[in-house]
Amino acid sequence: MKIHFIGIGGIGISGLAKYMRFSGHEVSGSDMKATHITQRLLDRGIKVFIGHDAANIPQGCDLVIHSAIIRDTNVEVIEAKNRGIDVLHRRDALLRILKEKKVYAVCGAHGKSTTTAILASIMSGSAIIGAESKDFGSNVRYDGSTDVMLFEADESDGSFLNSNPYCSIVTNAEPEHMEYYHYNIDEFHNAYSRFVEMAPIRIINAEDPFMATLTCDAIRLFPSQDITNIHYTLIDDEPYTRFTLKNMGEFEVWGFGEHIAMDASLAILAAAQTMSIAAIRANILHFKGIKKRFDVIFKGSDRVIIDDYAHHPTEIKATMESLKIYAELKGFKRIIAIWQPHKYSRTIDNLDAFVACFEGCAELVILPVWAASEEPREIDFAGRFGHYNLTMSDKLHRAGDTIESIIGDDVVQTYDHDLIVGFGAGDLTYQLRGTK
Repeated sequence: MKIHFIGIGGIGISGLAKYMRFSGHEVSGSDMKATHITQRLLDRGIKVFIGHDAANIPQGCDLVIHSAIIRDTNVEVIEAKNRGIDVLHRRDALLRILKEKKVYAVCGAHGKSTTTAILASIMSGSAIIGAESKDFGSNVRYDGSTDVMLFEADESDGSFLNSNPYCSIVTNAEPEHMEYYHYNIDEFHNAYSRFVEMAPIRIINAEDPFMATLTCDAIRLFPSQDITNIHYTLIDDEPYTRFTLKNMGEFEVWGFGEHIAMDASLAILAAAQTMSIAAIRANILHFKGIKKRFDVIFKGSDRVIIDDYAHHPTEIKATMESLKIYAELKGFKRIIAIWQPHKYSRTIDNLDAFVACFEGCAELVILPVWAASEEPREIDFAGRFGHYNLTMSDKLHRAGDTIESIIGDDVVQTYDHDLIVGFGAGDLTYQLRGTK
């Protein structure tokens, strides 16, 4: 087929585009700006247009797939429909792409990218992840020799219900993206129940408050009971967690924290349905983390810079606990937290939790909200976060191996010591790295 993707620069859509290219289809796409993701697509022979234009739809196009943020008023959507081409939301495209696959689908408000990436390091098969695995240097791996698909399923738009799960894996069911579920908690929980029950094999975090209420057959992980003897260590300055899982013995996985041990345990339990424990124990060592998750982008004797995608207070709190462990083992006395709030709606809905989740940082730098197409709303950051050693900054600048905080045209602070971490899902990653 000849397939065109609108919004191809998004991590989810880019994954589908690369997978379809690997599967032998002719793929093109468009996005509003050039990024490292669009460059990776170009490197793989996928034609990418910057900017949306009716002329971008190729002649002979069989199918157009678009991301969640693309509206029916988009000029390419209109052009495709005028030419009688099938136009599918990413959510609906999954029904076609995954229908013949043996899908290990991982879902949850937090930890799904990490869990999927760990599972992909353990098991063979194709993989589509919402982040780049450092194991294979991409968010996609293609294996044409098997129908196994290791897939990060997305609850934010209900698309996890179209993932055709053979094995459903749930890290947690904390309410998030509630606007899609009309702020109806029963509608949200019913979607999770359907996702779990669709699969013949189910692996769940049974200590999640909602998952604990499910009565269906499932392999249940009770993290506080089943994961024991947790120990943290640095190997070549890289973080590792060792732990014992049930009666399966000891495992070692890249990363710090109880949440890493839990994510790894869910992946281990899923893989153990078809693999030996010895093979799992060996293969899990291939996992080296995922880009933008506790991503150490600079290591020096007097400073370390970490890029982290956490943009929900539960995620930030978990990463802060990992940072405290890392700081103690490395001998750092101070943690500098830089936060780019993601969406006005998320920030306001969770403001009390955000106020509390940075506990333990020596300084907090807050950047402007990454709006993600939302209309601006008033938030009293100075008042609510004033108990921290707070700086309100316009942007960051990477100067060599230091981070500069900028207001207007002036550098107001330079961070060249301590443990420096950026939290956010917007363009903070590029500011920290000094790239576009």
